[in-house]
Amino acid sequence: MVGAGHAGCEAALAGARLGLATALVTLDRTRVAEMSCNPAIGGLGKSQIVRELDALGGEMGRAADATAIQFRRLNASKGPAIRARRVQCDQADYAAWMRAAVEGCPGLELVEGHAVDLRVGPGGVEGVRLEDGRELLARCVVLTTGTFLGGCLHLGLECTPGGRYGEPAASGLTSALERLGFATGRLKTGTPARLRASSVRLEGLTPQPSDRVVLAFSHDHPPRPMPPGVACHLTRTTPETHAIIREGLSRSPLYTGRIRGRGPRYCPSIEDKVVRFADRDSHQVILEPTGRSQAVLYPNGISTSLPPDVQKRFVRSIPGLERAELIRPGYAVEYDFVPPTQLLPSLEARRLPGLFLAGQINGTSGYEEAAGQGLLAGVNAARKVRGQAPVVLGRHEAYLGVMVDDLVTRGTEEPYRMFSSRAELRLLLREDNAAARLQAWAERIGLLGEAVRAARRERLAQVEALVAQLGELREEGAPGRPSLARVLRRPEVRLAELAPRLGLEVSQDVLEQAEVRIKYEGYVARQLREAEKLSRLAGRPLPEGLDYHAIPGISNEIASKLTTLQPTSFAQAARVDGMTPAALMVLSFWLDHRGCVPRGTSVDGGEDA
Repeated sequence: MVGAGHAGCEAALAGARLGLATALVTLDRTRVAEMSCNPAIGGLGKSQIVRELDALGGEMGRAADATAIQFRRLNASKGPAIRARRVQCDQADYAAWMRAAVEGCPGLELVEGHAVDLRVGPGGVEGVRLEDGRELLARCVVLTTGTFLGGCLHLGLECTPGGRYGEPAASGLTSALERLGFATGRLKTGTPARLRASSVRLEGLTPQPSDRVVLAFSHDHPPRPMPPGVACHLTRTTPETHAIIREGLSRSPLYTGRIRGRGPRYCPSIEDKVVRFADRDSHQVILEPTGRSQAVLYPNGISTSLPPDVQKRFVRSIPGLERAELIRPGYAVEYDFVPPTQLLPSLEARRLPGLFLAGQINGTSGYEEAAGQGLLAGVNAARKVRGQAPVVLGRHEAYLGVMVDDLVTRGTEEPYRMFSSRAELRLLLREDNAAARLQAWAERIGLLGEAVRAARRERLAQVEALVAQLGELREEGAPGRPSLARVLRRPEVRLAELAPRLGLEVSQDVLEQAEVRIKYEGYVARQLREAEKLSRLAGRPLPEGLDYHAIPGISNEIASKLTTLQPTSFAQAARVDGMTPAALMVLSFWLDHRGCVPRGTSVDGGEDA
């Protein structure tokens, strides 16, 4: 494995835990699993990935649980399909946990070195060559290079080679891949300045405290109380902030053509926000502690690559930050990636057997997306060495399956981020049932020890037994005596309130899974029918001249692309960049409801002249 970020650590741990001699190559062995951007794990559309990772035997969930300093349940009042967990972690503790996991894993060797080339033979990849002349022979290689592949750090009009602040870039591998026939591209991401907490005035800002109870990412960790003391704080940019930023655009690498790579649309820099949303006079900024000591704050929302003097001025124009000291400035990093349509669903390269790619090299952004790909690539590399079939998760089985399918079939022209809207079966792909959904795969892969597997089997059996019990028990004194399962389908009824009266002695996790199973059984069945319909839609023609902006439920971004391109069929629409299965389903429903006539047919069903 080349690269010891979130993808590389999961890939290496998976390979070694499956019994294969594994080497993890990194430029600096002291910088394993660094949280290069905000110190958080989870969030909307991402926490499902972490839960799925844990269900399959990954490490990220355990590391996040062990190093959490603040926890929030997102969308707690909404439906279970879009609820999410998010933890602030102690940045240093998280990296230390993962490094200890890597260094303590039998069969896994952490190798410090700079991989510059691939060794290739008649049957495929045979290993990697390091800059110092060493060769590491291997039957499979996993590239998880993050932002280091051809990395360039932009700070104002200065550009220096690097993959992360204070660290060199990885050179050589891009030309090696291109020499082997791979297409490559260029992407960009960024990060804000880090602030000295003692220089920030928090009085008068809106505190955002932790939830009292932490719901663990790992299925093997029970809920626990969160120690008080660590809170985020909310502030906002001001018209003065925006004026300073506009004045500095002539020295911005984004607006002077220095940066050519495309950045993440859903996490733009503050200069991008000011230009694109010129009608807004403020944007939210979340001050997030990066550790238990709370000595350093991460100002989430003001990622920038403006010169340091401009950064200092606009930061100090924000309420609470009038005297803020910048420990280090924000910057943008531009890096090479390999368009992922060149990969098989196993994440193995189509043109070079034995080579697997995972993480930002595939065009994704985010720790969680990288870690998920890393685990799958590591597992499949190990299975290839053993002559076993690869693990390919379906879109109906996991967010991991949705992500990989999106990448290898549609590709991406910008950093890909997971959203719940990308999953057409999101009611089925919930946080609470990740272990149940992936139990069969977990057993087949074999990353979990027998004691863990037995404990998880027992919890799943408890859920099944509880669902069956609630289907048999009747509500006393009610007309017709409906089953408690039927009573539980009422929105206002909660199983946690019924449990004490019924004498149910099961964990909160089991109660939640049983309740969601019962409440949403009908909705899940309907969603499965809708997905079946979607698979049959590919050949359906689309009307000519359709104004997609008139269709409620389709985003402006997708509507604009569809209106411009005017696809002739659902199959063609599905290939439009950014299109989601959920949007296709909305389009199908709208056409059915409006009785739209596809091009090429007349109202009476006969062919047009």
